Amino acid sequence: MSDTPIPTRSEMPFSRLAHFPVTFFACVMGLAGLTLALHRAELSFGWGNTASSAALAVTLMVFVLISAVFTMKALRKTKDFAAEWHHPVKLAFFPAISISLLLISAALLPMAEGIARIVWLVGATAQGALTLAVLSGWIGHRPFQPMHISPAWFIPAVGNVVVPIAGIPLGFAETSWMFFSAGLMFWLVLLTLVMNRLIFHDPLPARLYPTLVILLAPPAVAFLGWLQLNGGVLDPMARVLYGLTLVFLGLVLTQAPGLIRLPFAISWWALSFPVAGLTIATLRFAELSGSRAHLIAGSIFLAALCVIMAGLVARTVLAILRDEICRPE
Repeated sequence: MSDTPIPTRSEMPFSRLAHFPVTFFACVMGLAGLTLALHRAELSFGWGNTASSAALAVTLMVFVLISAVFTMKALRKTKDFAAEWHHPVKLAFFPAISISLLLISAALLPMAEGIARIVWLVGATAQGALTLAVLSGWIGHRPFQPMHISPAWFIPAVGNVVVPIAGIPLGFAETSWMFFSAGLMFWLVLLTLVMNRLIFHDPLPARLYPTLVILLAPPAVAFLGWLQLNGGVLDPMARVLYGLTLVFLGLVLTQAPGLIRLPFAISWWALSFPVAGLTIATLRFAELSGSRAHLIAGSIFLAALCVIMAGLVARTVLAILRDEICRPE
């Protein structure tokens, strides 16, 4: 007979909080990325803003819901929250919270600059604090093993290069430069570590394999951030960053057969934001270069993004109905 105490009826609604992962914020990043991609497509093709407005509304609702549940976990399941913070893999996902705020700020900017400013200030402050906290956790407490490293470790760096996207239009130039510099530097450092792990050590476990797509995000988002910082000029640095995005796209596509065979997990949401970044970067490159080929490519990426998002939403809802979410690992 098990000695594990059985939760009382009053405790049952909260019994799953212990297993509600911070990785759920990747869903918000994906939805916010879709919102921004739709907005960029609307500008490129002269569409109305109905699609991006609807996507933004869904993004805000999902962010509020996930934030509320995760806050309840932090308050009611303190030990489990702390264990997640000290987890060698999940720690890197905490900045997804601040990145979500920064992306929401960028999405709000065209229609509500005042609100966007407040959201950006909260997001940038949280991003700075979480970046330092994550880095401190990496280097200050315990040794990590190569198996702990994955492309998810890029998330703190990606968050920093997101800052200028809304930061420059809002007038925070010097702050944007600082965050962008930090993000670019740590991306290069982490890229070395991640490639070393992928080449010289065991393959990523199935649950983390979808995070390979995150390789796309840093150069794509850095391209967009750099354009904000340099006044929207397609200079050599911008071309290098976009070119690197395409290089990593090719690398990710070589791994696609392995991805298709994997069972669904929340980590599959790692596909969403990088593909959104690729789509926005391609449409922006097409606009600045006047390249029809890139405009067509951007349209294809947008269609792929919509299919991916529809599949992720449907599969997540199905997993919830099947009671496959928020269970012990």
